[in-house]
Amino acid sequence: MTMIIDTLKTLFNRDLNRLIAEIELYNNEADIWKVKGQINNSAGHLCLHLVGNLNTYIGKELGHTGYVRNRELEFSSEPIPRQKLIQNVKNTIEIINQTLNNFDKNLLEAEYPMKVLEYKTSTVFFLIHLTTHLSYHLGQINYHRRLIENDGK
Repeated sequence: MTMIIDTLKTLFNRDLNRLIAEIELYNNEADIWKVKGQINNSAGHLCLHLVGNLNTYIGKELGHTGYVRNRELEFSSEPIPRQKLIQNVKNTIEIINQTLNNFDKNLLEAEYPMKVLEYKTSTVFFLIHLTTHLSYHLGQINYHRRLIENDGK
């Protein structure tokens, strides 16, 4: 089970650092918050959503950080500076690493403390689900950046 925790940490760190890189790649900071056509979520809002999601389901539920989520604001807040977005992601990396470093590996097979999906899951299943959720939105952000920045070209 230690190998699973190490693997999860590796995946979360890899993809959250890729998220930082994607946000840094926007040539125009304002583009982070743009939407276009049927693309209803900006990269900034998806970034806030990932931070809220991971701080809730890993930080709060497993690390007992006391994080309070406002999911509505993740998709509706006014733009915040790029550096603040990046700092939020860096803070999330720290929370995930602290939580997983101190996590009792024997609890991986236990039921995850919240019913989030339509059905109950083990903690290890839900943590793997969170890695795929992160990866899914990371791909959307990459696509968003290329779509917005190549607009009119």
